Amino acid sequence: MEKEKVYVGIDVAKASMNVAVHQSEQRWSFTNDDSGIIQAVSTMQGLTPALVVLEATGGIELTLVAALAAAGLSVVVANPRQIRDFAKATGKLAKTDVIDARVIAHFAAAVKPPLRPLPDDQAREFESILARRRQVVEMITAEKNRLSSTRSKLVVEFIKDHIAGLERELEKLDNNLRSSVRGSTVWREKDNLLRSVPGVGPVLSATLLADLPELGTLDRRQIATLVGVAPLNRDSGNFRGKRSVWGGRAKVRAALYMATVAATRYNPVIRTFYQRLCAAGKEKKVALTACMRKLLTILNAMLKHRTPLRYEAC
Repeated sequence: MEKEKVYVGIDVAKASMNVAVHQSEQRWSFTNDDSGIIQAVSTMQGLTPALVVLEATGGIELTLVAALAAAGLSVVVANPRQIRDFAKATGKLAKTDVIDARVIAHFAAAVKPPLRPLPDDQAREFESILARRRQVVEMITAEKNRLSSTRSKLVVEFIKDHIAGLERELEKLDNNLRSSVRGSTVWREKDNLLRSVPGVGPVLSATLLADLPELGTLDRRQIATLVGVAPLNRDSGNFRGKRSVWGGRAKVRAALYMATVAATRYNPVIRTFYQRLCAAGKEKKVALTACMRKLLTILNAMLKHRTPLRYEAC
Protein backbone atom coordinates (compact mmCIF):
# COMPACT_ATOMS: atom_id res chain seq x y z
CA MET A 1 0.00 0.00 0.00
CA GLU A 2 1.06 3.54 -0.69
CA LYS A 3 2.34 5.32 2.39
CA GLU A 4 -0.18 7.81 3.76
CA LYS A 5 0.87 11.41 3.20
CA VAL A 6 1.78 13.51 6.23
CA TYR A 7 0.48 17.07 6.59
CA VAL A 8 1.95 19.34 9.24
CA GLY A 9 0.69 22.61 10.72
CA ILE A 10 2.92 24.99 12.67
CA ASP A 11 1.62 27.85 14.82
CA VAL A 12 4.45 30.37 15.22
CA ALA A 13 4.54 32.88 18.07
CA LYS A 14 7.26 35.30 19.07
CA ALA A 15 8.74 32.98 21.72
CA SER A 16 7.59 29.51 20.67
CA MET A 17 6.42 27.23 17.86
CA ASN A 18 3.74 24.54 18.17
CA VAL A 19 3.76 21.71 15.65
CA ALA A 20 0.91 19.29 14.93
CA VAL A 21 0.44 16.42 12.47
CA HIS A 22 -2.98 15.92 10.87
CA GLN A 23 -4.90 12.87 12.13
CA SER A 24 -2.21 12.06 14.65
CA GLU A 25 -1.55 12.67 18.32
CA GLN A 26 1.99 13.75 17.49
CA ARG A 27 2.74 17.31 18.50
CA TRP A 28 5.81 19.25 19.58
CA SER A 29 6.68 22.63 21.01
CA PHE A 30 9.95 24.41 20.23
CA THR A 31 11.44 27.75 21.17
CA ASN A 32 11.41 30.30 18.37
CA ASP A 33 15.18 30.78 18.25
CA ASP A 34 18.10 29.23 16.38
CA SER A 35 18.24 26.06 18.49
CA GLY A 36 14.46 25.59 18.36
CA ILE A 37 14.38 26.07 14.59
CA ILE A 38 17.15 23.47 14.16
CA GLN A 39 15.14 20.99 16.26
CA ALA A 40 11.94 21.75 14.35
CA VAL A 41 13.59 21.27 10.95
CA SER A 42 15.20 18.01 12.11
CA THR A 43 11.80 16.75 13.31
CA MET A 44 10.16 17.68 9.99
CA GLN A 45 12.86 15.86 8.03
CA GLY A 46 12.12 12.74 10.08
CA LEU A 47 8.43 12.99 9.21
CA THR A 48 9.02 13.62 5.46
CA PRO A 49 5.74 15.58 5.18
CA ALA A 50 3.93 16.14 1.91
CA LEU A 51 3.27 19.70 3.01
CA VAL A 52 4.07 22.01 5.92
CA VAL A 53 1.78 25.02 6.40
CA LEU A 54 2.31 28.08 8.60
CA GLU A 55 0.30 31.25 9.10
CA ALA A 56 1.75 34.58 8.03
CA THR A 57 2.57 36.29 11.33
CA GLY A 58 4.08 39.60 10.36
CA GLY A 59 7.54 38.21 9.64
CA ILE A 60 8.03 36.16 12.83
CA GLU A 61 7.77 32.99 10.73
CA LEU A 62 10.31 33.94 8.04
CA THR A 63 13.41 32.39 9.63
CA LEU A 64 11.64 29.07 10.15
CA VAL A 65 10.19 29.14 6.61
CA ALA A 66 13.63 29.78 5.13
CA ALA A 67 15.14 26.93 7.18
CA LEU A 68 12.38 24.50 6.13
CA ALA A 69 12.74 25.46 2.47
CA ALA A 70 16.54 25.13 2.68
CA ALA A 71 16.04 21.60 4.03
CA GLY A 72 14.09 20.70 0.89
CA LEU A 73 10.67 20.58 2.57
CA SER A 74 7.47 21.73 0.85
CA VAL A 75 6.33 24.74 2.87
CA VAL A 76 3.49 27.24 2.36
CA VAL A 77 2.80 30.44 4.28
CA ALA A 78 -1.00 30.80 4.32
CA ASN A 79 -3.29 33.77 4.86
CA PRO A 80 -4.38 33.81 8.57
CA ARG A 81 -7.93 34.83 7.71
CA GLN A 82 -8.29 31.89 5.32
CA ILE A 83 -7.21 29.51 8.08
CA ARG A 84 -9.50 31.18 10.63
CA ASP A 85 -12.46 30.91 8.24
CA PHE A 86 -11.58 27.24 7.75
CA ALA A 87 -11.54 26.75 11.53
CA LYS A 88 -14.99 28.31 11.88
CA ALA A 89 -16.33 26.22 9.00
CA THR A 90 -15.14 23.05 10.73
CA GLY A 91 -16.52 24.09 14.12
CA LYS A 92 -13.17 24.84 15.79
CA LEU A 93 -14.13 28.02 17.65
CA ALA A 94 -11.72 27.69 20.57
CA LYS A 95 -8.29 29.20 20.09
CA THR A 96 -5.03 28.10 21.73
CA ASP A 97 -1.57 27.57 20.27
CA VAL A 98 -2.03 23.77 20.22
CA ILE A 99 -5.51 24.00 18.69
CA ASP A 100 -4.24 26.48 16.09
CA ALA A 101 -1.45 24.08 15.07
CA ARG A 102 -3.97 21.24 14.67
CA VAL A 103 -6.31 23.46 12.65
CA ILE A 104 -3.46 24.49 10.36
CA ALA A 105 -2.50 20.82 9.88
CA HIS A 106 -6.14 19.99 9.02
CA PHE A 107 -6.20 22.96 6.64
CA ALA A 108 -3.01 21.67 4.96
CA ALA A 109 -4.55 18.21 4.41
CA ALA A 110 -7.98 19.41 3.27
CA VAL A 111 -7.13 22.48 1.18
CA LYS A 112 -3.59 21.58 0.06
CA PRO A 113 -2.69 25.21 -0.71
CA PRO A 114 -0.45 25.49 -3.79
CA LEU A 115 3.27 26.01 -3.33
CA ARG A 116 4.37 29.53 -4.17
CA PRO A 117 7.86 30.91 -4.76
CA LEU A 118 9.53 31.85 -1.48
CA PRO A 119 11.46 35.11 -1.25
CA ASP A 120 15.23 34.82 -1.07
CA ASP A 121 17.41 36.64 1.48
CA GLN A 122 17.51 39.80 -0.62
CA ALA A 123 13.74 39.77 -1.06
CA ARG A 124 13.21 39.40 2.70
CA GLU A 125 15.54 42.33 3.34
CA PHE A 126 13.61 44.30 0.74
CA GLU A 127 10.32 43.38 2.42
CA SER A 128 11.63 44.57 5.80
CA ILE A 129 12.64 47.92 4.32
CA LEU A 130 9.20 48.30 2.75
CA ALA A 131 7.51 47.49 6.06
CA ARG A 132 9.60 50.15 7.81
CA ARG A 133 8.78 52.64 5.05
CA ARG A 134 5.05 52.08 5.59
CA GLN A 135 5.52 52.61 9.33
CA VAL A 136 7.39 55.88 8.76
CA VAL A 137 4.74 57.17 6.34
CA GLU A 138 2.01 56.34 8.89
CA MET A 139 3.94 58.15 11.64
CA ILE A 140 4.43 61.23 9.46
CA THR A 141 0.70 61.32 8.72
CA ALA A 142 -0.15 60.91 12.42
CA GLU A 143 2.28 63.66 13.48
CA LYS A 144 0.90 66.07 10.86
CA ASN A 145 -2.61 65.39 12.17
CA ARG A 146 -1.42 66.15 15.72
CA LEU A 147 0.27 69.31 14.49
CA SER A 148 -3.02 70.70 13.19
CA SER A 149 -4.72 70.24 16.58
CA THR A 150 -1.90 71.32 18.93
CA ARG A 151 -2.02 74.75 20.58
CA SER A 152 1.24 74.68 22.54
CA LYS A 153 4.09 76.39 20.67
CA LEU A 154 6.63 74.19 22.44
CA VAL A 155 4.84 70.97 21.44
CA VAL A 156 4.48 72.29 17.89
CA GLU A 157 8.26 72.68 17.66
CA PHE A 158 8.79 69.15 19.00
CA ILE A 159 6.34 67.73 16.46
CA LYS A 160 7.95 69.65 13.60
CA ASP A 161 11.39 68.34 14.60
CA HIS A 162 10.02 64.80 14.74
CA ILE A 163 8.40 65.15 11.30
CA ALA A 164 11.66 66.47 9.85
CA GLY A 165 13.54 63.48 11.30
CA LEU A 166 10.97 61.04 9.95
CA GLU A 167 11.14 62.64 6.50
CA ARG A 168 14.93 62.26 6.51
CA GLU A 169 14.51 58.59 7.43
CA LEU A 170 11.95 58.18 4.66
CA GLU A 171 14.41 59.64 2.15
CA LYS A 172 17.10 57.19 3.30
CA LEU A 173 14.68 54.28 3.01
CA ASP A 174 13.71 55.32 -0.52
CA ASN A 175 17.38 55.56 -1.50
CA ASN A 176 17.97 52.11 -0.04
CA LEU A 177 15.02 50.69 -1.97
CA ARG A 178 16.34 52.15 -5.21
CA SER A 179 19.84 50.80 -4.67
CA SER A 180 18.48 47.36 -3.68
CA VAL A 181 16.40 47.11 -6.84
CA ARG A 182 19.13 48.41 -9.13
CA GLY A 183 21.66 46.07 -7.51
CA SER A 184 19.77 42.92 -8.56
CA THR A 185 19.92 41.94 -12.22
CA VAL A 186 16.59 40.09 -12.07
CA TRP A 187 14.83 42.80 -10.11
CA ARG A 188 16.30 45.54 -12.28
CA GLU A 189 14.78 43.92 -15.36
CA LYS A 190 11.39 43.56 -13.66
CA ASP A 191 11.57 47.06 -12.19
CA ASN A 192 12.33 48.54 -15.60
CA LEU A 193 9.35 46.74 -17.10
CA LEU A 194 6.96 47.73 -14.32
CA ARG A 195 8.00 51.37 -14.19
CA SER A 196 7.69 51.75 -17.94
CA VAL A 197 3.92 51.84 -17.37
CA PRO A 198 2.55 55.36 -16.68
CA GLY A 199 1.27 55.53 -13.11
CA VAL A 200 3.63 52.85 -11.76
CA GLY A 201 6.23 54.46 -9.52
CA PRO A 202 9.01 53.16 -7.30
CA VAL A 203 6.70 52.34 -4.36
CA LEU A 204 4.31 50.12 -6.32
CA SER A 205 7.19 48.46 -8.18
CA ALA A 206 9.04 47.76 -4.93
CA THR A 207 5.87 46.47 -3.25
CA LEU A 208 5.09 44.11 -6.11
CA LEU A 209 8.64 42.76 -6.19
CA ALA A 210 8.72 42.13 -2.43
CA ASP A 211 5.12 41.25 -1.54
CA LEU A 212 3.81 39.67 -4.76
CA PRO A 213 6.48 37.28 -6.07
CA GLU A 214 3.72 35.37 -7.92
CA LEU A 215 3.28 38.29 -10.36
CA GLY A 216 3.94 36.97 -13.86
CA THR A 217 3.46 33.31 -12.89
CA LEU A 218 -0.35 33.17 -12.53
CA ASP A 219 -3.22 33.91 -14.91
CA ARG A 220 -5.19 37.16 -14.63
CA ARG A 221 -8.01 35.69 -12.52
CA GLN A 222 -5.64 34.04 -10.06
CA ILE A 223 -3.49 37.13 -9.58
CA ALA A 224 -6.56 39.36 -9.12
CA THR A 225 -7.95 36.99 -6.49
CA LEU A 226 -4.57 36.78 -4.74
CA VAL A 227 -4.36 40.57 -4.41
CA GLY A 228 -8.04 40.94 -3.54
CA VAL A 229 -9.37 42.91 -6.52
CA ALA A 230 -11.44 40.14 -8.13
CA PRO A 231 -15.24 40.46 -7.80
CA LEU A 232 -16.58 37.57 -5.71
CA ASN A 233 -20.09 36.15 -6.06
CA ARG A 234 -22.68 36.19 -3.27
CA ASP A 235 -25.42 34.00 -4.73
CA SER A 236 -27.76 31.53 -3.06
CA GLY A 237 -30.68 29.83 -4.82
CA ASN A 238 -32.55 32.49 -6.78
CA PHE A 239 -30.85 35.27 -4.86
CA ARG A 240 -28.15 37.16 -6.76
CA GLY A 241 -26.08 39.27 -4.42
CA LYS A 242 -23.93 42.25 -5.27
CA ARG A 243 -20.41 41.32 -6.36
CA SER A 244 -17.71 42.65 -4.08
CA VAL A 245 -13.96 42.47 -3.57
CA TRP A 246 -12.35 41.53 -0.26
CA GLY A 247 -9.45 39.61 1.23
CA GLY A 248 -6.10 39.34 -0.51
CA ARG A 249 -2.87 41.16 0.25
CA ALA A 250 -3.68 44.50 1.82
CA LYS A 251 -0.19 45.98 1.38
CA VAL A 252 -0.18 45.28 -2.34
CA ARG A 253 -3.76 46.51 -2.73
CA ALA A 254 -3.00 49.80 -0.96
CA ALA A 255 0.01 50.51 -3.19
CA LEU A 256 -1.95 49.46 -6.29
CA TYR A 257 -4.80 51.81 -5.36
CA MET A 258 -2.53 54.87 -5.15
CA ALA A 259 -0.86 53.97 -8.46
CA THR A 260 -4.23 53.48 -10.14
CA VAL A 261 -5.41 56.93 -9.03
CA ALA A 262 -2.36 58.37 -10.81
CA ALA A 263 -2.90 56.07 -13.80
CA THR A 264 -6.46 57.36 -14.34
CA ARG A 265 -4.84 60.71 -15.13
CA TYR A 266 -1.58 59.81 -16.86
CA ASN A 267 -1.99 56.32 -18.35
CA PRO A 268 -4.01 56.53 -21.61
CA VAL A 269 -5.27 52.94 -21.36
CA ILE A 270 -6.44 53.20 -17.75
CA ARG A 271 -7.77 56.75 -18.23
CA THR A 272 -9.90 55.72 -21.22
CA PHE A 273 -11.15 52.63 -19.38
CA TYR A 274 -12.02 54.66 -16.26
CA GLN A 275 -13.86 57.35 -18.25
CA ARG A 276 -15.84 54.71 -20.17
CA LEU A 277 -16.97 53.03 -16.94
CA CYS A 278 -17.98 56.34 -15.38
CA ALA A 279 -19.88 57.31 -18.54
CA ALA A 280 -21.73 53.99 -18.32
CA GLY A 281 -23.01 54.97 -14.87
CA LYS A 282 -20.60 53.02 -12.68
CA GLU A 283 -19.81 54.46 -9.27
CA LYS A 284 -16.36 56.00 -9.15
CA LYS A 285 -15.24 53.55 -6.46
CA VAL A 286 -16.40 50.59 -8.57
CA ALA A 287 -14.74 52.03 -11.68
CA LEU A 288 -11.50 52.60 -9.79
CA THR A 289 -11.48 49.00 -8.50
CA ALA A 290 -11.99 47.75 -12.05
CA CYS A 291 -9.05 49.92 -13.13
CA MET A 292 -6.91 48.44 -10.34
CA ARG A 293 -7.72 44.98 -11.68
CA LYS A 294 -6.93 46.02 -15.26
CA LEU A 295 -3.62 47.63 -14.29
CA LEU A 296 -2.64 44.52 -12.32
CA THR A 297 -3.58 42.31 -15.29
CA ILE A 298 -1.40 44.42 -17.59
CA LEU A 299 1.59 44.23 -15.23
CA ASN A 300 1.11 40.49 -14.77
CA ALA A 301 1.10 39.91 -18.54
CA MET A 302 4.19 42.08 -19.01
CA LEU A 303 6.23 40.10 -16.49
CA LYS A 304 4.92 36.77 -17.75
CA HIS A 305 6.00 37.48 -21.34
CA ARG A 306 8.93 39.80 -20.45
CA THR A 307 7.61 42.40 -22.89
CA PRO A 308 6.90 46.14 -22.44
CA LEU A 309 3.39 47.55 -22.55
CA ARG A 310 1.80 47.52 -26.01
CA TYR A 311 -1.14 49.91 -26.07
CA GLU A 312 -2.75 48.28 -29.09
CA ALA A 313 -3.01 45.00 -27.13
CA CYS A 314 -4.88 46.56 -24.18
